[in-house]
Amino acid sequence: MKGKLYMVPVTLGDTGFESTIPAGVLEITRSLRLFAVEEIRTARRYLRLIDRSFPIDDAQFFSIGKHSSKEELSLFFEKIVSGTDAGVMSEAGMPGIADPGAVIAAEAHTRGIRVIPLTGPSSIMLGLAASGLSGQSFAFNGYLPIAPDERTRAIRELEKRALEGQTQIFIETPFRNEKMLNDLLNTCRLSTKLCIACDITMANESIITKSVAEWKSSRPLLSDRQVVFFIATGKEK
Repeated sequence: MKGKLYMVPVTLGDTGFESTIPAGVLEITRSLRLFAVEEIRTARRYLRLIDRSFPIDDAQFFSIGKHSSKEELSLFFEKIVSGTDAGVMSEAGMPGIADPGAVIAAEAHTRGIRVIPLTGPSSIMLGLAASGLSGQSFAFNGYLPIAPDERTRAIRELEKRALEGQTQIFIETPFRNEKMLNDLLNTCRLSTKLCIACDITMANESIITKSVAEWKSSRPLLSDRQVVFFIATGKEK
């Protein structure tokens, strides 16, 4: 019988795992010894965090994303097909969402391996739930272009979709958050709603929705914070 592939959630930051990861999910995670992970060192650290006695030396880790190789991933799937349960772990939150773990899940489907998502935190979904913006129609756009002209065009296109009733969600690397905020405030209409969700589930969490005009008069400091941006018409769900 083939093993199962679990999509294993981890914490979003330095928050205690007890408050964001269900006990049943922790139990399954502790039982696994085969993992496909974005960063091996981070994955090992998390497993020791949730279980100080976790037998790290008995576990196998395979890198995904830019550090992966076809040969290693073939071996990973051979072990699952042979009956070993495995887990996919992201650097933060839910694997497979804005994360290279989606490639592992896709390959598992082609091999007839059951993929099981485990409950855990997603900054995208948690931010949307708290934003007050439409959760009936929304789109996640990942990272916007870096080049100034291309980014401005992208923001205008997303704002157009937002004005048609679809909440637009996107992220940026912490060191470029301030630049992103500049571009949003300089490009979007004053009436457009902008939610800035920072450090979700962490001690300094902040999720605030205002119009662009209001943000211009009360600009937040976003440097080095984990931020998800949402733009919409501001209609209630």
